[in-house]
Amino acid sequence: MRIGVLFGGVSWEHEISIVSAITLKKVLGAKIENFIFVDRNHYFYEIPSHLMQASFFASENYKKCKKLSIDNAGFFLSSLFGKKYLHSDCIINLIHGADGEDGVIASLLDFYHIPFIGPRVESSVLSFNKYYTKLFAQSRGVKMLPFEVLREKDTRKSNLDFPLIIKPSRLGSSIGVSVANDAKEFDYALDCAFEYDKEVIIEPFIKGVKEYNLAGYKAKDFVFSIIEEPQKQDLLDFENKYLDFSRDAKTKNANITNTILEKMQDSFKRIYENCFEGALIRCDFFVIDEEVYLNEINPIPGSMANYLFEDFQKAIQELYENLPKKKNIPIDYQYIKKIQRAK
Repeated sequence: MRIGVLFGGVSWEHEISIVSAITLKKVLGAKIENFIFVDRNHYFYEIPSHLMQASFFASENYKKCKKLSIDNAGFFLSSLFGKKYLHSDCIINLIHGADGEDGVIASLLDFYHIPFIGPRVESSVLSFNKYYTKLFAQSRGVKMLPFEVLREKDTRKSNLDFPLIIKPSRLGSSIGVSVANDAKEFDYALDCAFEYDKEVIIEPFIKGVKEYNLAGYKAKDFVFSIIEEPQKQDLLDFENKYLDFSRDAKTKNANITNTILEKMQDSFKRIYENCFEGALIRCDFFVIDEEVYLNEINPIPGSMANYLFEDFQKAIQELYENLPKKKNIPIDYQYIKKIQRAK
């Protein structure tokens, strides 16, 4: 299987996507045939493998690379002699945040019938907006902490007790996230969050809460990663999340009971089934008094959560072999022909 990696995009997480792509190069090596970069102007560039380094993008030397276009056969280079197509059997959508996780790229790849690993349009919409995620999880019987939604023009108040955590509704990587211990901090936290989004989520902040990450996908059956217990501060800032996205070393399996493991896997299945097929996702959970609560869904986890899988290359191969297929809609113009004959 020849893989193309699509990364970059116009979002607050643009640089994190670059870090993820560089990490995936280390993990998948020669299996990656093409690196396709989306710049701030939505131009596509073919990046040679040997130039996949952070300094190359920081200096914006990617602008010297060949620009790509897209059609029903995939990404291609235009020349005097016609089109030269990139040879990829499948694209990995590795664009974090807007463009990649909001359904834009999924729509584009779907439109051009390009096979890809990543969330489809519907699942992107549900997981990109934290408010929609909570409504979706509740509808599937998955437990969540109490929450409130506040929009820019709403009265600045909460019925939840301090301390609170305030998050932009449509952002990841801890961007714009703050903890408020009183009304003054609450007001400042809202200012910070509204810098990035017009809608915010407010939740109780539980200091020292146990948090666990579980990644997985569905091939013929569900395949789960090991359970990770992040060794971190109460709240990871952007820089720590940035470093976290560059991980490629395997992590240790968390020490949890079989009961908790089964509850996490059950919640994961409820979230994934008939929604996220074709994607490798990561669900982050809280465990409080032996109960499991969904914190958030990562539809395109940092560096594809490769470090949580014993055989990540096998995971990618199985995903490719089990990509969802759309029904072929026959368009034969019989109705129009019938009308023409009747005239």
